[in-house]
Amino acid sequence: MKINFKKYQFLSNAIGLLLLSSAVSILGTTTAQAQLNPLTSQYFLNQYQANPAFAGMMDGLNVNLNYRKQWSNIPGSPSTQSITADYKMNKVGLGLNVFNEKAGSLQRTKAVATYAYHLPLNDNNQKLNFGASVGIMNERIDYSEVNGDPTDMSIAQFNNKGSLFDGDFGIAYTSNKLNIEAALPNIRSLIKQEDNNNVDRSQFYAAASYKFGTGTGVNALEIEPKVAFRGIKGYENIVDAGANFIFAEKIFIMGMYHTTKSASFGAGINYKNSLAIMGFYTTETSALQGSANGTFEISLRASLFK
Repeated sequence: MKINFKKYQFLSNAIGLLLLSSAVSILGTTTAQAQLNPLTSQYFLNQYQANPAFAGMMDGLNVNLNYRKQWSNIPGSPSTQSITADYKMNKVGLGLNVFNEKAGSLQRTKAVATYAYHLPLNDNNQKLNFGASVGIMNERIDYSEVNGDPTDMSIAQFNNKGSLFDGDFGIAYTSNKLNIEAALPNIRSLIKQEDNNNVDRSQFYAAASYKFGTGTGVNALEIEPKVAFRGIKGYENIVDAGANFIFAEKIFIMGMYHTTKSASFGAGINYKNSLAIMGFYTTETSALQGSANGTFEISLRASLFK
């Protein structure tokens, strides 16, 4: 199947310029909104974390490890661990995504397997990508961390839910320059009535980015502005805008501003296109500034069997 996109080249470039101007304009917004902090690496370093359509996008086996610690000066502050592994087989991508988060006495673990299909369109590496993940979600309260009556029946009822079925779905258009994507995470929470009282869950994710390049070799510079939209249950929607800078295909520097009046920054290095390490820091929202420090995150990516 081949589709000719050459006549849309001007439109593609215009979209890239629009993304760049949108990222700059959003930096000046001051709308106060509530926050759900995703892993910062999902914006550029490991997009599979947010969208199953990106499983198997790169050649070989790609393994990503993440660790994040929020509000380290507060007892019981949230900590997050994540591991993803995805493998490309021609037009098919297979993946595994495991996420674990603990905040005080509440622990949440999600593990899903992913199938993705990458349909080539034409030149410039244009593809339509589809991905679906299925697996389990487990939420439970750690009795040893309960600050209250551990015999409360509501705690036992919460833990007796056990592991529940969950899944994600995503779609993306990708090329050498323009990327547009959308994903529906935590599908169970969208269709099950027992989840109506749960907030702080991502319901929708969409993003668009455009790559600009200049120079070659050690003088090469790639700039990728990006605008993302996140729908959060129980909160106002959140817009993220920023850019990723890659110097000589080795040094990464990124920054994102969130309409929760917080910002994320990251820097890292890519060694021989097989091992990448990156550190991130996210400032607190305006509501928490002065009472809590920021969020620290470290990511490690290994690319094998290329």
